[in-house]
Amino acid sequence: MNYFTSTKSNPLIVDIVLLAIRIFVGFAMLSHGFPKLQMLFSGDEIKFFSFLGMGAKTSLVLTIFAEFVCSIFIILGLFTRAAVFFLVVAMGVAGLFVHSADPFAKRELSLLYLSVYLMIFAMGPGRYSIDQMISRRRESRW
Repeated sequence: MNYFTSTKSNPLIVDIVLLAIRIFVGFAMLSHGFPKLQMLFSGDEIKFFSFLGMGAKTSLVLTIFAEFVCSIFIILGLFTRAAVFFLVVAMGVAGLFVHSADPFAKRELSLLYLSVYLMIFAMGPGRYSIDQMISRRRESRW
């Protein structure tokens, strides 16, 4: 059967693609989180979206946690689904609330990130992750 016409997936290819996606999306999101981290430590007045009345600084800190810290976890494949959960929330807020009045072109990036994070959440980190190494070690104990 031809791979290109088959509805079945090759587990090795899936794991390699998951690794590539995790690394690419993780570093891409770091490029959004790092400027926010610099904004937090700049000493300037913080002008940021205040979600649910939490205040600009609290919203910024939560966004930095998601975009910067959780991206590092995704790159490593460590606590992947938990890290992706925070990024799903952050991208949902960005795409559906922060940019709700903006044209689609402005919301598109956050919604694309949201769709990739939902895929990672559904599929997991794959074989090439620290989560998988921890899982194998736990299973070998029993």
